[in-house]
Amino acid sequence: MKVAIAQLNPIVGDISGNAARLERTVEGLAAEAPQLVVFPELYLVGYPPRDLLERPSFLDNVERGIARILAFSRQHPGIAILFGAPRRHNGSNGRGLRNAALLVRAGAIIGETWKRLLPVYDVFDEERYFDPATASAVIVLDGERLGVHICEDAWNESTLWASRRYYDADPVAELVAQGATLLINISASPFCMGKERVRYALMSQHAARHSLPFLYVNQVGANDELVFDGRSLCLDRRGNAFAVLDAFREQVLLVDTGTPGSAATYQPLDDVAAVHDALVLGLGDYMGKVGFSKAVVGLSGGIDSALTFYLAVQALGRENVLGVSMPSQYSSQGSLDDSRVLAANLGAAYQVVPIKPTFDAYLATLEPVFAGTTPDVAEENIQARIRGNILMAISNKFGHLVLSTGNKSELSVGYCTLYGDMSGGLAVISDVPKQLVYKLARYTNREREIIPLPSITKAPSAELRPNQTDQDTLPPYEVLDAILQLYIEEVRSPAEIIAAGFEAETVEWVVRTVNRNEHKRRQAAPGLRVTSKAFGVGRRMPIAARFEL
Repeated sequence: MKVAIAQLNPIVGDISGNAARLERTVEGLAAEAPQLVVFPELYLVGYPPRDLLERPSFLDNVERGIARILAFSRQHPGIAILFGAPRRHNGSNGRGLRNAALLVRAGAIIGETWKRLLPVYDVFDEERYFDPATASAVIVLDGERLGVHICEDAWNESTLWASRRYYDADPVAELVAQGATLLINISASPFCMGKERVRYALMSQHAARHSLPFLYVNQVGANDELVFDGRSLCLDRRGNAFAVLDAFREQVLLVDTGTPGSAATYQPLDDVAAVHDALVLGLGDYMGKVGFSKAVVGLSGGIDSALTFYLAVQALGRENVLGVSMPSQYSSQGSLDDSRVLAANLGAAYQVVPIKPTFDAYLATLEPVFAGTTPDVAEENIQARIRGNILMAISNKFGHLVLSTGNKSELSVGYCTLYGDMSGGLAVISDVPKQLVYKLARYTNREREIIPLPSITKAPSAELRPNQTDQDTLPPYEVLDAILQLYIEEVRSPAEIIAAGFEAETVEWVVRTVNRNEHKRRQAAPGLRVTSKAFGVGRRMPIAARFEL
């Protein structure tokens, strides 16, 4: 079968815009006469639409969008269009809504299937909105029996869930039992580091086990915290790829499902390069979809702000990014020099706004209140909050979105200041552990030195007091990140982490500090998810709680 894979980047809620993109895509393919054009899961509304699905007026607009596509399809009666959309149903129980795949041709819906397996783990909460289908059914098109299924329907695989399976049903096997001759999975599968290798292995296993060609069509782009990498796949009946679409960009590709594949066609993404590209795409899409074109970044001379600034320039263009250094009496000349050189290397605008006069005025104002006390973290945090206010003032005056620069290691243990360095509209690297920050910085400098070498090699410091370093407060980052990986991403208990060889005192401090800083994370700007367990929508911990683990 001659099929076009439409790996597109929908905007959540923009039904008319997404429908128009579908129409332009089909129009552009018409001369090549595909029999079928396949779009991703919930393409018409974008994924995830969240509580928009609870609004009757929004669902009315969905129905109008489907009617529009039906009318359009009459212009190309030889081309079938497969796309995802939410669909009301008439069942007396449940939420009254299903996650559907619609097959449209010549003005009619000639096939419709609904998602069977609704994920409720990690970033997913589909049972909040949808009712599951109770059975799977093939759709006949031009002599082929299409085994159409939706994202999670392909993820109930015994080799994937070694310890337990989440579901009783196996939709892929059911479709095969009904005589499917071509398996098609439409997805909105979010990126995290290493996931695309798991995804490829899973889809390849389905194709090889059932000796059927398999098409996997994934959404690309970013919506809020979630980045979608695309990497749509076309596999032959042996499970070998004959086409792999690009990562992190829109692509439309025409394929013949009878094409033999090769084991050499698929090459996994490099983890660091993939995270880099995910962050650039996520930042650019977030800015564009919320209506900002310019960003401002506070430059400290350190590696985190340097990396954030670089990513912003990559995503938005150097003419749209402003770097601001805000030195106090504790800031080193080296930090100022490194910030200036970074901006020059990128050709981006750079300003210096000293904060010492403002800090001195704060201390004078607070002197009667602070009388008799010893300077401590309160005075340190005033500096961070002055800087946050300066950046927000620039944002208000010139329309720049403030990008906060804290990494995942700091956010985990609360080594950040509310209403200070946490101020911003997007926390670009808040899901990037410190060790990965270093790898990304080295990747940034792979062809030439963009991030000044001293920003990478010097001891990390907030420079809020004389001779301060991060390790005055925190364990070495290589130790901290390893413990955080076990505690947050692998959900290990403190006892298990200690048994893995880490010092008990350090583990107990890290766990205790992570737990007591949930209130900070709840107030943080949204961050871009690149690991398997990001703070935010995928990790929901109580704040007012008392528990032992």
